[in-house]
Amino acid sequence: MKIHEYQAKALMADRGIAVPKGRVAMTVDEAVAAVRPLIEDSGNPVVVVKSQIHAGGRGKGRFKEHPDVGGVNVVTDGISGGIEAAEERVRDLATKMLGSTLVTIQTGEEGKQVNRLYIEQGIDIATELYLSVLLDRATSRNIVMASTEGGTEIEVVAAETPEKILKVEIDPAFGLLPFQARRIAYDLGFEGAAFKNGVKFLDALTRAAVELDTDLVEINPLVITTDGDVMALDGKMAFDANALFRHPDVAALRDVTEEDAAELEAKEFDLSFIKLDGEIGCMVNGAGLAMATMDIIKTVGGEPANFLDVGGGAEKEQIAAAFKIITKDPNVKGIFVNIFGGIMRCDIIAEGVIAAVEEVGLSVPLVVRLEGTNVELGKQLLDESGLDLVSATDMKDGAQKILELTR
Repeated sequence: MKIHEYQAKALMADRGIAVPKGRVAMTVDEAVAAVRPLIEDSGNPVVVVKSQIHAGGRGKGRFKEHPDVGGVNVVTDGISGGIEAAEERVRDLATKMLGSTLVTIQTGEEGKQVNRLYIEQGIDIATELYLSVLLDRATSRNIVMASTEGGTEIEVVAAETPEKILKVEIDPAFGLLPFQARRIAYDLGFEGAAFKNGVKFLDALTRAAVELDTDLVEINPLVITTDGDVMALDGKMAFDANALFRHPDVAALRDVTEEDAAELEAKEFDLSFIKLDGEIGCMVNGAGLAMATMDIIKTVGGEPANFLDVGGGAEKEQIAAAFKIITKDPNVKGIFVNIFGGIMRCDIIAEGVIAAVEEVGLSVPLVVRLEGTNVELGKQLLDESGLDLVSATDMKDGAQKILELTR
């Protein structure tokens, strides 16, 4: 589960991690009202207006409706014109940003609608760095990733200058050890007061990652101010959904408007569904078989439109719901049902598919491969249903047939 920047920074601040002060705004008036207290509190006439969406690259993004406006805007009008000038500029920006569609490198061309803004005090920056704590699933441990190339996408740094990325593994029995924190601070170039503040920052951030069961905490940029303070100028958090029962306060931060509607619908029926960009819809039982099905589709030259695991104990209603979710995707040009009946019986799958087709119709080719428990009964139900479908003998045969039919 992901949350917005302003929410991540609130969680950080509660745990002693330094962040600039800011206020969230859902309306233009709220955005304007945030300006005066932020300037008066900090003494800095600069404020920053940030779009709040679950996607990176906001600073380089642009709005479809207002190409001259970016996803993150530094307002310097207060330097020469005072607070009133800053307020007017924020009013103009908020009017254009709220309700408009922001396109970034991570949203794709469709972009995302901005429904809230974060108005933040300006910071006098001396140095920009990159810092993250992420779960390395290969070792089942958190690792600290840091780089002197702050403000740049870490993927770009990894591709062009991988030697500038520092990685430190954290032993879960001990946490980040003091010598490790000092080594990271030294390698990032911290000096004087910034060194002491940086070590404290690293300790607090790694503790927060464990306490909150995060998959990722990313700060880009992490900044050293002209006074030697170390602060999170940006903040991104993603959480292990399986651990949210331990964190009802975090679960309450969920913004369903930022999530895919099909994935939300799938969760209501306890289906594991992830939307992808391909044209072949997949309905499979078992995560391993679902992954193998996507692989075989790509092997024969197709692209899967989704990952969908109906699980081992799905009922007819869940199968019907899964089928309807797939058919709602306008990009789907064909559907491949690939079932191995172990716990899941093939006749239950057949009944669910028949029920779904009878309800929503079938406007794209359908290929079905059934194997395992009650396979003959399942095939019989499909054969007698009158559905316009094609049977497959195995996975590769099914993948090839659905690819041919979609083309």
